[in-house]
Amino acid sequence: MSMLTLDVYSTSSRGFPKAPAARSALHRLFAAAIVSDQFRKTLLCAPEEALANGYLGQTFPLTDQEKKIIKTIRAETLTDFAQKVNQALKTI
Repeated sequence: MSMLTLDVYSTSSRGFPKAPAARSALHRLFAAAIVSDQFRKTLLCAPEEALANGYLGQTFPLTDQEKKIIKTIRAETLTDFAQKVNQALKTI
């Protein structure tokens, strides 16, 4: 007897796939950095402060490994920061 499996992906109201729950906090962090100049500057210059303060009263429920990566990366631009985070995540 064979078993049929089905992978179900939820989508947003616009039909785009939603971020997997495992990385949704990172996606929220980068979304905040994109829309807020102040948050982006804090994230790039003082990532510990950015994580502690959150954005608009909400913190980011990152894993311990993600927090460590965010706190240790130094970058001049958000693009560079995102690339370095992505590279670091590939190693865990």
